[in-house]
Amino acid sequence: MTQVLDQPVKPAPPLVSGAERTARRRALLEWIALHSLGVAAALFFTLPFVFVFLTSLMSDTQALSRDLVPHTWEWGNYAKVFDTPGFLTWWRNTLVYAGLGTALTVVSSVPVAYALAKFRFRGRDLSLMLVISMMMLPPQVVVIPMYLFWAKQLDLSGTLWPLMIPMAFGDAFSIFLLRQFLMTIPNEYLDAARVDGCGDLGTLLKVVLPMARPGIAAVALFQFFYAWNDYFGPQIYASENPGAWTLSYGLESFKGAHHTDWNLTMAATVLVMAPVILVFFFAQKAFVEGVTLTGVKG
Repeated sequence: MTQVLDQPVKPAPPLVSGAERTARRRALLEWIALHSLGVAAALFFTLPFVFVFLTSLMSDTQALSRDLVPHTWEWGNYAKVFDTPGFLTWWRNTLVYAGLGTALTVVSSVPVAYALAKFRFRGRDLSLMLVISMMMLPPQVVVIPMYLFWAKQLDLSGTLWPLMIPMAFGDAFSIFLLRQFLMTIPNEYLDAARVDGCGDLGTLLKVVLPMARPGIAAVALFQFFYAWNDYFGPQIYASENPGAWTLSYGLESFKGAHHTDWNLTMAATVLVMAPVILVFFFAQKAFVEGVTLTGVKG
């Protein structure tokens, strides 16, 4: 009896009020609803890619059926795509167009954005308004006079040069995006560089460019994705020369007048999408950081 009395008495559990139970239940329901929406959004964006990938591994007859999973995994479809006449040439043209175009756009847009962000000169606001107005001008408006200029005056039809040469003179969207990012860099860093003897070009190369890497990465990715997926430009200037086609335009050749090999078309589509997905996957941190910081100030 004494041992029973000597045992410590456990404290009673705290009472939970009805308001606390309601708050916990509401928080749980909000968590479930939020994550359900996230899962639904993920499936909405992921399932089309899964469908394209599975179709690319089907046989020609099964690709036209209602089956969602291949009966036999036809990995040879990707080899058939590479055996398509001109496919490797389209790869080379696309890499040149996207790579060289991105480099030209970045090199030509950074100095203009730097001047609009950090220099004070007469007509700066007017220049910025002109850049913004160029962003609002649809390319279809000037396609006819531009085609006549490149094709008739310079005889560059059937090539990709009419698409790459203008990138050496800057891009309105890239200039505006970089200008917004450069506005976030404090002027004290630039003043300190000038005190140390750096000129405007030295300040740009040694101070501004290292600090503007996220913004430059975002602009480069935007331009690379645009050039890689561009269909309208190659259709206008390179359609008459299959040797100058890009991947996005070359995909049309997989569609015949009376029959379409959907399994090969989907396999080619996977090969076209894969580099873009990989580039974004490895550069998404810099891309998101650059896009986010462009709206902080300006």
